[in-house]
Amino acid sequence: MTSRTKRLRADDAGITQAVTLLQSGALVAFPTETVYGLGADARQGEAVAAIYTAKGRPSFNPLIVHVADATAADRYVEWTPQAKVLAAAFWPGPLTLVLPLRAGHGLSALVTAGLTTVGIRVPAHPVAQALLRALGGPVAAPSANPSGRISPTTADHVHAGLGGRIAAVLDGGPCDVGLESTIIGFDGPRAVLLREGGISAERIEQLIGEAPGTDTGSAITAPGQMTSHYAPRGAVRLNATTARQGEHLLGFGAVEGTLTLSRGGDLAEAAANLFGHLHKLDALGGGIAVAPIPMEGLGRAINDRLRRSAAARY
Repeated sequence: MTSRTKRLRADDAGITQAVTLLQSGALVAFPTETVYGLGADARQGEAVAAIYTAKGRPSFNPLIVHVADATAADRYVEWTPQAKVLAAAFWPGPLTLVLPLRAGHGLSALVTAGLTTVGIRVPAHPVAQALLRALGGPVAAPSANPSGRISPTTADHVHAGLGGRIAAVLDGGPCDVGLESTIIGFDGPRAVLLREGGISAERIEQLIGEAPGTDTGSAITAPGQMTSHYAPRGAVRLNATTARQGEHLLGFGAVEGTLTLSRGGDLAEAAANLFGHLHKLDALGGGIAVAPIPMEGLGRAINDRLRRSAAARY
């Protein structure tokens, strides 16, 4: 248990201090364009183990490794032809590729939860980029929140959930995308959608010329596949147009709520607001009713997070 979690400014001094902490095996939360990640040096087993302890995360749930660029990724994974195309188009950005581990990769076995593949991505956030380049190595980083709870999109969210459990938070302001990365794996040569996220399946289909396949297995092969996830303290009810007694309504479009994801029905705006609004409504106490969200584009990723937040708690 860390007695006090430092808040570091996202300047050169703060980056240097964050790197020193990571090198020492400590945990540092940092901003990405999607959500705040809880970082540890992915090569240090004890540091990676501390992520699971701090979050209360099941050890069979693998972690995403963040690197500065595709060249850095070469040290850890074997590429497929489609993976190279996707990386060239969407990195840096909210896309994670699940690829076979390269021999002699040097990553902690805890990162992959015993799998022979690893999820890897290049974040676009300038603070994340500065941190990764200053460290010169891979950072394992799930979302910086207690396991199963609402993902953090500000440093304040991180402090509220993990304050006292981690060494520091690198404060880079609010996250722009607000949804975790899209995760793509591969079944032979074919891309498979493992998790909806900040890049829609339509954009991937346009690039590679075919719709990505869907994962039909029950085993967890990538982060974000737990049935119950992103959960507030109170119950979540979906596809609601009005709030019941004891609920707060999270609106969208014409359905006005206590808070509204996007009055204009903009799915990108809704995605950016999702976790922040859930945090605010959760702080009010009671349940949360959520207006219908269209199942198109980023709406599928938003609905995925909402379904998991409403699922029976594990």
